[in-house]
Amino acid sequence: MGIEGSFWRAIAVYRIASLGYAALLLAGAGGYQRPVAGWLVLGVMTVWTAATTVAYSTARSRPLLVLDVLVTLGCMLASPYVQGPDAGPAGVMPVTATWIGGPVLAWAVYGGRRAGGVAAVVLSLGDLWLRGLHGFDLSVPVNGVVLLILAGTVVGHVARLTGQAEERLQRAVEIEAAGRERERLARGIHDSVLQVLALVQRRGLEIGGEAAELGRLAGEQEAALREMIRSGPAMAEQDGAGLVDVGARLRRYTTATVTVSTPATPLPLPAGQAHEVVAAVGAALDNVRRHCGEDARAWVFAENDDVSMTVTVRDEGPGIPAGRLPEAEAEGRLGIAQSIRGRIAGLGGTAGFTSVPGQGTEVELIIPVPARPAAHEQARTA
Repeated sequence: MGIEGSFWRAIAVYRIASLGYAALLLAGAGGYQRPVAGWLVLGVMTVWTAATTVAYSTARSRPLLVLDVLVTLGCMLASPYVQGPDAGPAGVMPVTATWIGGPVLAWAVYGGRRAGGVAAVVLSLGDLWLRGLHGFDLSVPVNGVVLLILAGTVVGHVARLTGQAEERLQRAVEIEAAGRERERLARGIHDSVLQVLALVQRRGLEIGGEAAELGRLAGEQEAALREMIRSGPAMAEQDGAGLVDVGARLRRYTTATVTVSTPATPLPLPAGQAHEVVAAVGAALDNVRRHCGEDARAWVFAENDDVSMTVTVRDEGPGIPAGRLPEAEAEGRLGIAQSIRGRIAGLGGTAGFTSVPGQGTEVELIIPVPARPAAHEQARTA
């Protein structure tokens, strides 16, 4: 359950302690004119404390939290009957006493400082209304209102910051563990597979002929394997939505003739969108090999400004003649139209082609970056 579970256990302890305090006030004959009714209200409070302790330890939902506030307000509304008409001048506390803070703390931990503050205001207005009915000095209840609102906002803010810190720590632990495992595998692969691929490449080039082609393929696989070892793992799923590091996926295209440059920080996209972007880049690289030759050089650049992601594929081929793309599409050759433009358009982005005869071609893919899947958590924190 983690750190958040500790908050919910603390709320349960607070409810039980507040229930004990309310019982002490009632047992001490603190001015309540109808103690029997007070014990009935206290019984409802006891049952609800037990129910919420069990419910919040297993599942939390907005309906349950709303019901928590309503039950607390109901117990609070019963206080004037328990207290009697002379409770105001005598300064008798409502039978709920400090127990009304439970729902405020629950909303704060669940939804952040705003949710905690709103719950505190709702319960405080109910408390002020009840006390105002008796026409006595409101200075004490106003102080209680301030404390309740401060508790809701501060606890909500601290709970959300703590949850975010726990997520970052877990992510750091996962990255560290993955890094150690990658280093262990890299040592074994370097001592076996990479050395063999390097030997095949070198010997194939020395022999020539068909062996040279095998050597070239071995060199490409060696470069791709080295890049795979060097690159970090793709981003893990977060909050139930699979975020994939597009940069890590693009780096897998690295070969002896393809250079991939991405930022050191991840380039996250939902898994489905990331697949389409990577597939579009793969189609662009296939066009480079098909039209420029197997030995043609290509470069892939990727960057992200939190609003859009830009991926550029450049080559040093002969370029695309003017009007050739519309002509190919009219002839039914839909490689670029569907494999590149179609995929990116489906993501709400654009694919642009710039080509100068004799100076190569540049394909620029611009993809809007959607709101992070965890945005609802951030919205609850705001």
